[in-house]
Amino acid sequence: MAAENCSDGGQDPNPCYLQKFRLYETRSNFYMVGRDKSGTLCRILKIDRLDPSELTVLEDSTTYPEIECYDLLRRIHEGNRSTGGLKFVTACYGIIGFIKFLGPHYMLLITKRRKIGAICGHTIYAISKTQMITIGNSPVQSNMAYSKNEKRYKKLLCSVDLTKDFFFSYSYNVMHSLQRNLCKNETGLLNYETMFVWNEFLTRGIRNNLKNTLWTVALVYGFFKQVELSVSSRDVKLTLIARRSRHYAGTRYLKRGVNEKGRVANDVETEQIVFEDVPEGCPTQISSVVQNRGSIPLFWSQETSRLNLKPDIILSKKDPTYEATKLHFENLARRYGNPIIILNLIKRCEKKPRETILRSEFANAIRYINKSLTKENRLRFLHWDINRHSRKATNVLELLGRVADYALNLTGIFYCQVTPNCRPEGLLDLTCVLQNDEHFAQIPCDKSDDGEKLDIDVGSDNQSSTETVKPPMFQTGVLRTNCIDCLDRTNVAQYAYGLMALGRQLHAMGFTESQTIDQSSPLAEDLMGVYEKMGDTLALQYGGSAAHNKIFCQRRGQWQAATQSQELFRTLQRYYSNAYMDAEKQSAINLFLGHFQPQQGKPALWELDSDQHYSVGRHGPNLLNEDARTSIKRSMSDGNILCGTDSPMSASNVRQESENRGEAISESTHEMPAYGISYSRFTPRMSCRQLFGEIEDQFLGSNRICYENGDECNCTNFDMDWLSSSGNSCDDDVYDSCRSAAGLSSENIGAELKTGMTTSPSESGSNIKVGERSASEVTCDGLMDEYSESFVNWVTHGDLLIPVKFTCQ
Repeated sequence: MAAENCSDGGQDPNPCYLQKFRLYETRSNFYMVGRDKSGTLCRILKIDRLDPSELTVLEDSTTYPEIECYDLLRRIHEGNRSTGGLKFVTACYGIIGFIKFLGPHYMLLITKRRKIGAICGHTIYAISKTQMITIGNSPVQSNMAYSKNEKRYKKLLCSVDLTKDFFFSYSYNVMHSLQRNLCKNETGLLNYETMFVWNEFLTRGIRNNLKNTLWTVALVYGFFKQVELSVSSRDVKLTLIARRSRHYAGTRYLKRGVNEKGRVANDVETEQIVFEDVPEGCPTQISSVVQNRGSIPLFWSQETSRLNLKPDIILSKKDPTYEATKLHFENLARRYGNPIIILNLIKRCEKKPRETILRSEFANAIRYINKSLTKENRLRFLHWDINRHSRKATNVLELLGRVADYALNLTGIFYCQVTPNCRPEGLLDLTCVLQNDEHFAQIPCDKSDDGEKLDIDVGSDNQSSTETVKPPMFQTGVLRTNCIDCLDRTNVAQYAYGLMALGRQLHAMGFTESQTIDQSSPLAEDLMGVYEKMGDTLALQYGGSAAHNKIFCQRRGQWQAATQSQELFRTLQRYYSNAYMDAEKQSAINLFLGHFQPQQGKPALWELDSDQHYSVGRHGPNLLNEDARTSIKRSMSDGNILCGTDSPMSASNVRQESENRGEAISESTHEMPAYGISYSRFTPRMSCRQLFGEIEDQFLGSNRICYENGDECNCTNFDMDWLSSSGNSCDDDVYDSCRSAAGLSSENIGAELKTGMTTSPSESGSNIKVGERSASEVTCDGLMDEYSESFVNWVTHGDLLIPVKFTCQ
């Protein structure tokens, strides 16, 4: 995976990548021969088979031509002829890693692969077949109990199906966003430390021993899909990537909420990449947008129940200062920059409080955290009960589109023009990006036929397309969406965001005149299909069934009875998986990720309590968990939470210290570096009057849930229900039952929204205007001419747009 020098194993600007391997064996050693893509250069790796207790891997630092490599293998064969000689074992495409249970070490290999896409000429692969090979060759004396447990551990590990939803690349850092790859070129050992590489534990031994990653591949788990689209008679490739975090990973009821290190369950980064499909070697335009989903970052749980489809939600641990929640959002801020926009889709009214318990506590947490943050770094918190508006899919998607539009105005998108590298296997970096700013008057480009460098003068928009260099744009901040499971409702919201983002991406690339895409267009239908597949995939991984796609089915006009029967089937499927299958799935995940390491004389994995009861360091050496390590400072950019700091959520770099066991740790960087060149950030595309509509709504206090203990309601969330033309109230019967059941006694306060604002400038004029100013210059005073003071305060400082007072008894 890494960029390595073929002569000495160090980093090199012209790297080689070993992509094809052949494994041979003698009685005492394994010999692996690795070849580059062309098959002309070879390296040799030797693995000792005689010591069952230790994994001994040696690398020949010499790079051999193919003919010399075959001559070396022939001599090894002759030297071992008395013990059977050198035998061919298998061809493979990389090492997944090594693992040891109670007996010998095992080596996991990729024996078949398939191409699933390419990004700027860098091929992305999925796994078609794997093989587990026993390393030891000496007889190991063990009793029947160890032998039986050894087989059970092997079977458990093999239940992790690596041929589904795992993907990798030899030359593209698919574990990082496109923006990070271009802005900070990272290679080798650093990439394996990120939160999205699932075989980090399995490859740790060989990486630390060899100090390179030539022989291993970094596996990302989640979803990858690349499709071709036609826009304005031009071919475009759309790539949707979902990266699932390996931290606090697991199944639905066994991994909920947040842990002490600020890592949340079902943490998924979604990236939407769009680039023009041009002949290889030609400059191209490329754009990406990143969003995030993850469990509500509170200490909460649900006990698996075989008698109840909807187990009670329990706030399982008191965290009065919300330290874990704060750590989680510090992590997001360091990965993506600010602002962090939170879209909470859970219910606001229930006869029996379940989701509303979390809704109120989540709002309290955000309010508490915002008190300690600077105004510019405060969390933007949006409540929107999607279930109340799900009767009409068009209405739901339209309203979510407005929220997406608002979020994109704050964060912007990533866009640049890329010149491909001379070597197709070379890493992307800023040298590939055609830049146009005060630091670059002329941009060195590819060489001409006579070897001279071509200089492209920075031109204006009215120049020919071959000479025009559009300025790059950068995403700063992220939209974080959640419901209860972060599956069904969240996927609908992520599609709405993706559709709005796609319009902006195509507009930036010059394919469309408008920044919006009609929901009924073929392009929207194609995108919906991709997001629906992603939703099904992620739901199967976390929840045990495909996603509930009621809103997507309604949007397509599918027969209601068929939709209902499908939803019922998936509900039962998910119930069965959660009640009967998830415990073993969780054990397999813990084994694969190294959260549990078997030891002789210690309890077996299946003898321990439910995974729900695991805590940091509770089981000592039996749980060598990432969370069980000593409290150290690590890079926030790769998902490792910074501990022991009270610094605000800023985009500053933090140097990380080495972990125990001598691990090589990357230096802190942004997941998506923040820049002040984002031309769409802080630039609403529509005026407030256009966005909100010329309506006067009654704002009820029904979003506050008070419990019978009479605690004062101090929720400070900003409710997005005013986006709907139907107002902010629940249906009368639902609201009354909700109020009576929850002991709610809130004062209904009517507030008229009267905005006397002028129409915003045109799209192009607005973009140009802000493009000429830095983000720091777009202040509250600069927006007051177009927007109400309350709206500007909320956008700028994270305050409430509509002040609402409540009296709870």
